[in-house]
Amino acid sequence: MSSEPGPGLPFLPGCAFRDPMKTSFHRSQTLGYKNGFAFPRLPTVGIGRERLYVNQLSQAELDELSNKRPTLTYGRAKQAPPSGFIPAHVALDKKILKFDAYFQEDVPLSAEEHYRIRQVGIYYYLEDDSMTVIEPVVQNSGLPQGRLIRRHRVPKNDRGDHYHWKDLNRGMNITMYGRTYRIVDCDPFTQVFLESQGIELNPPEKMVFDPYTELRRMPMRKYITPSDFDQLKQFLTYDKQVLRFYATWDDTNSMFGENRPYIIHYYLADDTVEVREVYRQNDGRDPFPVLIKRQRLPKTFVDKKKTFPSCVLEISDQEVLEWYTAKDFAVGKSTTLLGRTFFIYDCDGFTRNFYRDKFGITDFQPVEIDKKPLEKVPQVIPPYNGFGILEDSLQNCFSLLPKPPRKDIIKMLENNHKVLRYQVALESPNPEDRKRRFILSYFLSNDMISIYEPPVRNSGIIGGKYLGKTRVAKPGSTTENATYYEPSDLTIGSTIEVFGHRFVITDADEYVLNYMESNAESFPVATLQSLRDHFRPRQVVKETANSDIPMLGTHKQELDELIVQVQEELKLHKYLNNKNIREAFLQCDKDGSGVLDQAKFLALCNSLSVPTDAILLNKLIDLCSCGEDKINYRDFLRAFPS
Repeated sequence: MSSEPGPGLPFLPGCAFRDPMKTSFHRSQTLGYKNGFAFPRLPTVGIGRERLYVNQLSQAELDELSNKRPTLTYGRAKQAPPSGFIPAHVALDKKILKFDAYFQEDVPLSAEEHYRIRQVGIYYYLEDDSMTVIEPVVQNSGLPQGRLIRRHRVPKNDRGDHYHWKDLNRGMNITMYGRTYRIVDCDPFTQVFLESQGIELNPPEKMVFDPYTELRRMPMRKYITPSDFDQLKQFLTYDKQVLRFYATWDDTNSMFGENRPYIIHYYLADDTVEVREVYRQNDGRDPFPVLIKRQRLPKTFVDKKKTFPSCVLEISDQEVLEWYTAKDFAVGKSTTLLGRTFFIYDCDGFTRNFYRDKFGITDFQPVEIDKKPLEKVPQVIPPYNGFGILEDSLQNCFSLLPKPPRKDIIKMLENNHKVLRYQVALESPNPEDRKRRFILSYFLSNDMISIYEPPVRNSGIIGGKYLGKTRVAKPGSTTENATYYEPSDLTIGSTIEVFGHRFVITDADEYVLNYMESNAESFPVATLQSLRDHFRPRQVVKETANSDIPMLGTHKQELDELIVQVQEELKLHKYLNNKNIREAFLQCDKDGSGVLDQAKFLALCNSLSVPTDAILLNKLIDLCSCGEDKINYRDFLRAFPS
């Protein structure tokens, strides 16, 4: 902001003041643009928009004025005003040259067309020499159509030149971005413009169309074959009239086949046939009601050549000589439909009336269908594989989900906890095995056998369970007719074979004898007699003991006193081994009765160096005697404690 002196005042400090009305301090514009041309102009105001009163003419203008003295004297001669200037972008605005063209495109992956013709329009904008290519959109063409080349100046060659409207004409090829377009025609405005510019246009050409598109535009070819039968009259006469036949299909000769019922519908309106299945409640079949859909069924085919395929998609009148009609269906006859033979055994009332009026047939007697009895297929039982119980393994052959074999519940309840025990010896060529003793238990509730070996110290054999509870089959029995050991087979001295091992029965519990005597009608006499003979010596001992019941107290007291005295005397005989003496007497008593013959008893004492000649020992032997020539060695062994 500058300060200026007031009017009539010198330009000295204190005489100047600042004008608050001045707000613009920029320099004036000296360049202008008029009618499309730039020209300089002299400023008329200065900084602060103050008017300039100085001479603003340049030296060149002053020189020009000095040379134009007549003009200054008489004035400037009048000249005609110049014509108005119009820029090119205004004069050629919205003026476009349009050319009709096409290009050919290869189609390598199609069997119906090898090339494709695509019609386009080439537009040239005169205002800025830009071009664009637009393809009209064809509905359902499947091609990306519309603007193929955007509007811009299209390069003409590699030297930087661009296409000009002088390069365009009818009947010529133009290449843009590797694609060649054939220009065939242009619109009237383009023709007038080019002719006004002195360009000679080539004659127009016909537009080439795409052959595949033209083929699709052609109407479908229809074949109309004259018919000697009025199908419309047949449809109007027999519409909704259906013949119903009841038939069966016998397929029992094939695997899993059966005799199944069907219903055959014959539609009189168009001579079509339909076969429907008959379903019953809970028959276990999937709900597929239609076996053969409604269609015309061929009856007789034309003689086919060897080259004709055996399976075709459609069957026309050219392959069929005769179709099925209403004459081919009758009650009591068989009809083959598509390879299946159906036997018609009845029909409904409408079908009877139709055949009576149309063909004069009056015999409609229904045929009774006899179901063939099912052949019983013998069940073959596979051989027993040795795993598990025979009856349990056999259940796998009867059902997919085997059930346990049935048990005799009454027998199990009556014989619960009833076990017959026997002492058996192993029959073996090995002398060590012959000395082994086993307890054989027979369970009356389920006829099973178990074998237990009592452990013997220092025998070298681990005792315990020898055989678990199982049913033991007799030798020679087969899996088809298996026989098992019963209590009647277990007699004293008999041999039983258990899975290849032979055992000899040497003893039994007294419960076995008591049970068999109480149920004597269920056991053979030989079995019962063998047990009685075995237990007779023991019964004699008991009877003898029972006969001495009045003197039992005195006898026992005398025996106890004598045993004490014998033990005091035997202390002098230190060479005696009481353990060996007891084992020798037990081994000699094979039946375990506790009684030995007197001769055998004395011989055994002599072999063991027992001093039987002593008075006390003789008296002990007399007290241990029971009956004639029998000695109870168990009372005698009390004098030899182990």
